[in-house]
Amino acid sequence: MSSIAIITGATGGLGQEFVKEALKENIDEIWAVARNEKKLGYLKAEFGDRVCSVRCDLSNTDDLSNLFGLIETQRPDIRLLINNAGIGKMGASMEFTDDDILKEIDINCKAVCLLCNHAIPFMSEGSRILNISSASSFQPVPYINLYAAGKAFVRSYTRSLNAELKSKGIVCTAVCPGWIDTDMLQKEYNGKPVKFPGIVSPGRVAVQAMRDSAKGKDMSVCSLFVKYEHFLSKILPHKWLMKIWMNGIKDYV
Repeated sequence: MSSIAIITGATGGLGQEFVKEALKENIDEIWAVARNEKKLGYLKAEFGDRVCSVRCDLSNTDDLSNLFGLIETQRPDIRLLINNAGIGKMGASMEFTDDDILKEIDINCKAVCLLCNHAIPFMSEGSRILNISSASSFQPVPYINLYAAGKAFVRSYTRSLNAELKSKGIVCTAVCPGWIDTDMLQKEYNGKPVKFPGIVSPGRVAVQAMRDSAKGKDMSVCSLFVKYEHFLSKILPHKWLMKIWMNGIKDYV
């Protein structure tokens, strides 16, 4: 039975860093899950034969079924599941189409839960799940409210799942980074460059997340800046925090 890691969104900036970290683990294969076959090919060429490309659009029901079928057929020993894939859009809620809303919920929330449920039967003591949440999960965030609400869902779901699976020796960690310097960030809004306070590299987030997961933590927060944000979210009314946020983005909306 092969021991594997499953990493979704593996071709993105943070996903590639998780692939690098997973290669350091005692694992036979890494199932790199992404929707772009060309990028998956580049990933395999860069990291070698331990990386197995799995093309899957997590918002597509048929693709998800194929991924679950692969797990059922191969029956691997899943040592790591990293639900890293995610999408987000900055803008007023009324600018979102029905498709925008459904796709964001499908990828950021639904796929996370489904993949956890299909993977857990093939996990054993010492296995770990890392679900990528966000510092935006700490409080409501206007103009990225769908993304922030989805990440709040992921954080709550993951920490609860960690408590449920404790008796099995499986650790679930909600990874809550702030701004990460990847292509996912919308660098310009309404023609103006966007500033990202406390921005960090994807490598720093991945290293901290894997370290916290190995320690059995149910939440990983990577920088002092984000830890300060988390602290403020506990002691200040969320209405105040939303006003601070709105003041910070007034040049963009």
